[in-house]
Formats: sequence, C-alpha cells, structure tokens
Amino acid sequence: MLTRILNLPFLVILMGVGAGAMYVPAIYAYVGDDMHVARVFLYGGTLFMILSAMIGLAGSAGSSTNLARSHLLALLGAFTVLPLMLAVPFYEGLRNTSFLNAYFEMVSSLTTTGATLFEPERLPDALHLWRAMVGWMGGFLVWVTAIAVLAPLNLGGFEVTSVDVAGTGGKQFSQITNVANASQRLARYAGLLFPVYAGLTLVLWIALLLAGDTSLVAVIHAMSTLSTSGISPIGGLRAEAGSGVLGEVIIFFFLFFAISRLMFSQDQQLQGLRNLRDDPEFRMGVFWVVVLPLFLFARHWLGAYDIDLEYDLAAGLRALWGAAFTVLSFLTTTGFESSGWAAARGWSGLQSPGLILMGLSIIGGGVATTAGGVKLMRVYALYKHGTREMERLLHPSSVGGAGTQARHIRRFGAQISWIFFMLFTLSVAVVMLALSLTGLPFDSTMIFTISALSNTGPLAAVVAQDTLHYTDLGGVAKMILAATMVLGRLETLAIIALLNPALWRS
Repeated sequence: MLTRILNLPFLVILMGVGAGAMYVPAIYAYVGDDMHVARVFLYGGTLFMILSAMIGLAGSAGSSTNLARSHLLALLGAFTVLPLMLAVPFYEGLRNTSFLNAYFEMVSSLTTTGATLFEPERLPDALHLWRAMVGWMGGFLVWVTAIAVLAPLNLGGFEVTSVDVAGTGGKQFSQITNVANASQRLARYAGLLFPVYAGLTLVLWIALLLAGDTSLVAVIHAMSTLSTSGISPIGGLRAEAGSGVLGEVIIFFFLFFAISRLMFSQDQQLQGLRNLRDDPEFRMGVFWVVVLPLFLFARHWLGAYDIDLEYDLAAGLRALWGAAFTVLSFLTTTGFESSGWAAARGWSGLQSPGLILMGLSIIGGGVATTAGGVKLMRVYALYKHGTREMERLLHPSSVGGAGTQARHIRRFGAQISWIFFMLFTLSVAVVMLALSLTGLPFDSTMIFTISALSNTGPLAAVVAQDTLHYTDLGGVAKMILAATMVLGRLETLAIIALLNPALWRS
C-alpha cells in the first residue's frame, strides 16, 4: 500500500498531506469551542482528501518517464497551486477577507516567508495554528526536496561544489542517490529527516513551555523557528511573551540549524569536511553573529557616549544580546526581532541599522536548510575567489593551495555563484520595476522586494523608518510579491533548469 502511494504524482502526495493536516486545527478549534472553524477544517480536510484520492487514481497510470523533471515541476506547482487548496479553510474560517488575501497568506507560509496581512488579534487561534503548520510543512518540504530533488540536479547551492553543470546532475552523491529514482530518494530522505525535524520541534516546544510560554505560543514559535518562517500568534518576540529573554536564548541556539546542514545531516557533507568546525558555512555564519553584534554594540555605545547618557552596564549587555539574536534571526531569514533590539536603539539614541538587516537577509543561511537568501556557500565561494585574486596581485606567480575541492570552489564555484548573484540582482530590479508600476515609492518597493525574494517576511516591519504593512498593498502588488516569494524559494537557477533541453528529451 505504501509503495503504491509513493508511486503517485508528487503533487498529489502533497495534496493528501495538506488535506490530512487540516484535521489538526479542526480538533484544536473543537476543543476550544470554535465550532465554525472546526467544521470548516473538518469538511475541508475530508473534501480535499477525497479529491486527492480521485486525482491519484486518475493519474496513477500515466507516470512520467523523467521523474527529476516531474518532481521539479511538482515543486513549482507545490508553491503556486497547493496554496489554493490550503487557503480554502483559512478563507472560510475567517469570513471577513478576500480569497486573494487568503492565498497570499498561504503562499507566504508555505514558502516560509512569514509575511502576513492580518494583525494577530484578528485571527482565531486555530488559524494561527494553521499558518504555523503550513510554514512548518513548507520548511520540511524544502529540507527533503533540497537533497532528494535539487542536489542531484546540482541546484539549490550544490552547484558551487559540483564539477558538473547546474541542472544536469552529478556523481558526487551517495550510491542510493545515483541509482534510485527521485521517488525513492524522496521517500528515503523524508524517512531520515522527519524524525530529526519533528524531534527538534518537540524539544523546542517543551523548552519554551518550561520557560513560561503558553502552549499555543510555544508550539507556533517552535515550528516557526525550525522552518525559519517567523510566524507568531502574538506579533513576534517583542510582544509580551511568558518566556521572555530565556525564550530568546533557547530559540537562538535552535536557529543555528539553519546555518549549516551538517547540524542535522552527515549524509551529504562535502569532501574534506569532517566536522562542523571545518564547515565554511558554519564558520561564516558564526563570524557574522559575532562580528556584527560587536560592531553594532560599539556603534550604540559611542552614540550613548556622545549624547552624554548615563552608562548602564545592564542596558549595554541587553543591547549586545538584542543585536546578536536579531543578526542570527535575519541571517537565517527567520525575522524574529529580539526585545533587546528596541532597548538597544533607545539606549544609544540612534536609528535602527536597517540596511544591515537587509544585507543579512540577502546573504541567507546554509545550503539544504530551511533558510532563504543567496546562501552562505555562494558568499563563501565569492569571498575565497576575492582573497585569492588579491593574493595574486601581490604574488602573481603563487599557486593556490588547500586542495582540489578548495581550488574548484575558488574558480568554478565562484563563477556559478557570481552568475546566481547577478540573476538575484536582476530579479530584484525586475520585481522593483513591477511594484513601482503599481504606484509604490522607491524605498517601499526595495524593502518589499528583498523581503519577498529572500523569504524574510517580517523584514518589512523592521527595516523601514515608518513600518510598512502588507495590508496597504493592492491586489496586483500582492500577486507580484506572491510570485516573488515562490521565485525566492525555488531560486532562479531551478526555474532556468526547467528550460534545459536535457530534462525534456525523455
């Protein structure tokens, strides 16, 4: 039975999983005596479960001969078509919004962007739980497909270390990856990663409960942290939360799982990297988390000194902690803002350094993690290429060392990273132009574009001097941003790979 289910089209399997997940908020709403929302999710789950079964039976006979292409198309459909189904119970349960807004909300959640159109008090608790669950499932989908679908095609950041052309597949993976088809890889890696993903979420949930959060807030923040969606039922960590600073400390350590895939998986580690200490992504992530908060702390301290504020050691340490947490949060494209971040601004008397947070969101987290952005591995490749070129200016006849893998990253890895960065920049320009045609000013278009393309939805509320709200956007602008979120999650190279003739010859 399980084998027949796994042989169904990937998108149909995702539809079945999404329909089955609707029963969880249905039960929660029923226990909370919200009968309308409970009925909506119960009926929606049952209806879409039957629909998924019918589509699966109808399409089981005509399976694609090229499963890599099929799953890449299914992944594109998962972020564009599947939210239509997920938005139905949200729309019917809220009753006072448009279906476009519900669709935008589900695209934002599924792509782990976390951009929301609704104030926290407007949504029932069951809808908050549904948004977090969709984001959590989207994060797991990214985890699994990054290794099972994108990695064999040398996409999603794996092209930096691969010796093959992006979008064509390679030989640097394990035997099961080369021999098995994409369906078998999906089943294998889903079975390997789900206990880790669910276990980490459970541990974080219990830790936040013990720290003082309510059950709903704890589980939503736990799911949002592991999926880097930044979804919160109380408007983020700045709001009154029972866990306080202790909760931030707990979340801080779990955010490191979005820095490097070696934090949770040893199966796909690079050659020559034997432990986490030697992982370039982890080292670069720790570098930003250490150096930038110290820089911001010095900047805030000098600001406080210049305006003759009384020196307060406790306020200074709180500012340092707020900077460290916020830097890691935006580097992993989660978007949680520390309660100490506001204290740091008040203590120093200076404005929020929003450009730094935008830059961190663009850099993003590790390859094959739930984080968005350009990815640390690509930034590392460009950095190594730049340092090597500066060495050659001083010593033109020198020979670069560090092994074959390092030389490959400095040359071909840096080349494909630069191509991706140019595509990312071009995407920013195109989206900004499209948003400007809807009447938005330049600064708003830039912030909304980077927020959507880096999958860091809360960025819009933090960077601008005057808080930006997604509710102020028109219908056309919302659809543009929804498409941008999908583009940011799939990455431009994956979209271009679909145009590769090699994927369409069989």
